[in-house]
Amino acid sequence: MYNSKYQEMKKQTVTKTRSLTIETEKKLNAQILLEGQSSAYYLSMASWCDKEGYSTSAEFLYRHSEEERQHMLKIFGYINNAGGHALQPVIDNIPHQFKSLHEIFEQILEHEISVTYSINDIVDHCFSIRDFATFHFLQWFVTEQREEETLARRALELFDLIGEDGVGLWTIDQELGKLENFVQKPGPGGVTDGVV
Repeated sequence: MYNSKYQEMKKQTVTKTRSLTIETEKKLNAQILLEGQSSAYYLSMASWCDKEGYSTSAEFLYRHSEEERQHMLKIFGYINNAGGHALQPVIDNIPHQFKSLHEIFEQILEHEISVTYSINDIVDHCFSIRDFATFHFLQWFVTEQREEETLARRALELFDLIGEDGVGLWTIDQELGKLENFVQKPGPGGVTDGVV
């Protein structure tokens, strides 16, 4: 077993033209697609919230749509700078109708968990082939995913704590605008003390 793992780890090579293996490049391009889908998904959710009168939630989701686009571009730049070829993803099958504000945040949590699994898979791959530069690059995404999951969980907690009856939905919408205060963003050099 150790010998086969060692053989696997020897696959990472750096050449004059590229620092990524083809497999790593494919995994990163798949992540670009996932980040692009996240951006489109949140944009669609934001529009629905706007239409339904959840203006604070709409602002929250518009911001997060742009943030996901920036995540996509961050990976784009990394691939190209490492000698690979980042690919513009084809994004389709984005829903435009939702049953409720609660459903939106349930779907966001499910989606963010799937993104976490994807990031962890790439991190594991990079470690196994000793691509420590890409492994290091992805640590920012590992931390970011913990923050994204925390935001979605906190959003769902609001529905449980406040309830949706009477002015409940209006209050939840207002509180969703304060959610980012629950997550401690990384400081200089990407250092963070974790989630508060």
